[in-house]
Amino acid sequence: MTPAINLAKKAKITHRVVKYQHDARAQSYGIEAAQVLGLNPQQVFKTLLAELDNGELVVGMVPVCCKLDLKKLAKVAGARKAAMADPSKAEKVTGYVTGGISPLGQKKRLRSFLDLSAEDFAEIHVSAGRRGLEIALAPSDLINLLDGKLVAIACE
Repeated sequence: MTPAINLAKKAKITHRVVKYQHDARAQSYGIEAAQVLGLNPQQVFKTLLAELDNGELVVGMVPVCCKLDLKKLAKVAGARKAAMADPSKAEKVTGYVTGGISPLGQKKRLRSFLDLSAEDFAEIHVSAGRRGLEIALAPSDLINLLDGKLVAIACE
């Protein structure tokens, strides 16, 4: 079990854990998950860490087929600018490895923002804290667990 799965169990939310064989040669962990599991890429969300101009790290979750709009993220987070966090810093703060960073069960709780497109689905997939491991849950449950915000932060 990962901290992400343990958090979902402890909160007693409806969820499913889905495993797949991760290919170390995959160029995009999220796209790989969608393809291997036969899911709509709009329904699989990647967890990205960004650093605001004040040094604060925040989490942005967008569909794996989209990019995180750093300007939009900065605006909703109340900052002027945002940049992608250094991967080693992201791993240290979350306790997860890149490609397996879950928005749930991170070592340090960060402000979290989920793209508005998640509302289009009854269930979305996010990393469960390990490459090749996904957790499927309702977007509203994810937002509640994270005390997050549903905002428009994705760009094609």
